[in-house]
Amino acid sequence: MTIRMDLVSVRLGDVNVLQDVSLELDVRTVAVIGENGSGKSTFARLLGGLVKRASGAVSVLGVDPEKQAAELRRRAAVVFSNPDAQIIMPTVAEDVAFSLRAGRLRPSARDERVKAAFTRFGLSDLAGRASHDLSGGQKQLLALCGAFVRRPELVIADEPTASLDARNARRVADHLFEDTVHRLVMVTHNLALAQRCDVAMLFSEGRAVALGEPVRVVSEYEALLRC
Repeated sequence: MTIRMDLVSVRLGDVNVLQDVSLELDVRTVAVIGENGSGKSTFARLLGGLVKRASGAVSVLGVDPEKQAAELRRRAAVVFSNPDAQIIMPTVAEDVAFSLRAGRLRPSARDERVKAAFTRFGLSDLAGRASHDLSGGQKQLLALCGAFVRRPELVIADEPTASLDARNARRVADHLFEDTVHRLVMVTHNLALAQRCDVAMLFSEGRAVALGEPVRVVSEYEALLRC
């Protein structure tokens, strides 16, 4: 089972951000939708081990995100809507190579993997550029490149196309969906993108209120918005 939750709640300060979430997911791609403040980004961060639960049990790829954080970091990658939150090193090449620091690869193997990732994401000509001088679309591709170069089993993407123009949003989305090796949990406001997933989840007021075939869940969300 990829993801399992049993009566999970998360409190941030005095607010119950997630309440009694229970689910089992064993599909390749999952869309997470809902209004701002519904709990969907907290759900994604919980999966990535970035927030702690107040109660309940969580299993992601068979590990507990809190108790086995190092194991989860090795097997899963998180991509945020703001790539500046992930770009660490001064140049594009250094930033992607930095993602492999814990892999204990031989230098030649590391260089080959970085080169292949550059080719895949169209960054080869930018390898020597200053990371923070890139355009918004290029930065998001760099963030994806840094995540995918590690070959994660699971990618958790929190609104990865939110700040991009249509062309770059399409490029980023295609990269997220094209790899048949990794599994994907994607928080998104783009309902057309959500419908490319195998399953969709709808959050409302901190609760998972619908889970199933994306067309049906999106319809439920649209009905909720009309209320």
